[in-house]
Amino acid sequence: MAHADLARSPLAPRRFPKLHPVDGLRLLTDASQSRYVGRDDFLLAVLPAGSAIAGVFTRSSMPSVAVDLCRQHLRASKGTARAIIVNAGIANAFTGRQGAQAAHAVIGHAAALLDAPSDQIYMASTGVIGMDLDPVPLCASLDKMMSSSPARDPWLRAANAIRTTDTFAKAASRQVKWGRHMVSINVIAKGSGMIAPDMATMLAFGFTDADIPPRVLQALLDEVNPKTFSAVTVDSDTSTSDTLLLCATRSKKLTGAPLRSIKDARLKPFRAALQEVMEDVAKQIARDGEGAQKLITIDVSGAENDQSARRIALAIANSPLVKTAVAGEDANWGRIVMAVGKSGERADRDRLSIKIGGHPVARNGRAIVGYDERPIAKHMRGRAIDIAVNVGVAKGPHAGTARVWTCDLTHGYISINADYRS
Repeated sequence: MAHADLARSPLAPRRFPKLHPVDGLRLLTDASQSRYVGRDDFLLAVLPAGSAIAGVFTRSSMPSVAVDLCRQHLRASKGTARAIIVNAGIANAFTGRQGAQAAHAVIGHAAALLDAPSDQIYMASTGVIGMDLDPVPLCASLDKMMSSSPARDPWLRAANAIRTTDTFAKAASRQVKWGRHMVSINVIAKGSGMIAPDMATMLAFGFTDADIPPRVLQALLDEVNPKTFSAVTVDSDTSTSDTLLLCATRSKKLTGAPLRSIKDARLKPFRAALQEVMEDVAKQIARDGEGAQKLITIDVSGAENDQSARRIALAIANSPLVKTAVAGEDANWGRIVMAVGKSGERADRDRLSIKIGGHPVARNGRAIVGYDERPIAKHMRGRAIDIAVNVGVAKGPHAGTARVWTCDLTHGYISINADYRS
């Protein structure tokens, strides 16, 4: 099932955002017809020589060919890149030797066209698992794209080209002061189902023109990702193809000594902007969860440590009973208690407190006597649902906290996935 067959999510932004230019980057798309017909399904992002790249990938033990190659190329190229290739519709996972040969053929063709080492070409694939990838139409598309003029709306075309069951194109952009310059940070992503925070959680591609060396760029991505893309879950299923790549064209130089560490104080505004833009797109993925009607934000506090709080938050977010209660607009906080208990993490039953939409419903291990259900019922009828749980284990600055985003579970999720290959 392609995005053209699906109704736009009611949680979608009103319009595609304006994305700032990234110096040195060229985005090209084409309709390769390798699986989909009548739509662009192939993206080529061309980077200037010397660009830096960082990546985080699925922890699945069944990774796609593209994931394997990205990991290899990051090591071999020492974090440098000339291009990213993305095909939608076929994941090229569980395809054996044929899949590897197909990916090598496409990457080799791109490397020849760009006169670049093959280990500086990165590939990402998304779609059906187990379907063979034909390199011929993709190579033909590469020839066509390299001889074409840039589109007037390259970011929208790029974000649309990588979609599968997504109902809207996902992107965000920020600008931040960088020495004497203003630099851009742009992120596009696709993701709607098979989303679980075992990094990455989808396909996502970030681009900046800031001069950041590969080692620092990787450290930044490793630091920001757990609070953004790895804090999203739709259905608790981790994809074979999850890929997050962050590229720096290094076109705009920073005054003073070269960056050598993420502890450099000059990185503080950039780090904040990067987290902001990645969080923006991560929440868009939760808003486009397959069949989603409501965005759910879950905050856990009072835990033994941040890792424990995160595991508790994910247990709540991944609970079908919690998610269906939200879909039914039922503030059934007993299901939240159940999810905390099943997490396996420390929680004090007799100190547990819960708020829904900012309204207390339980405190010190029991329901609040006589609490007014009317504002809570009104909150449950909205599109954005907030659940806050204090598990009562720790207090003060050393208490563990976490925030994750998910969506409700509706009949739409079943319909989309029952028809996915048709």
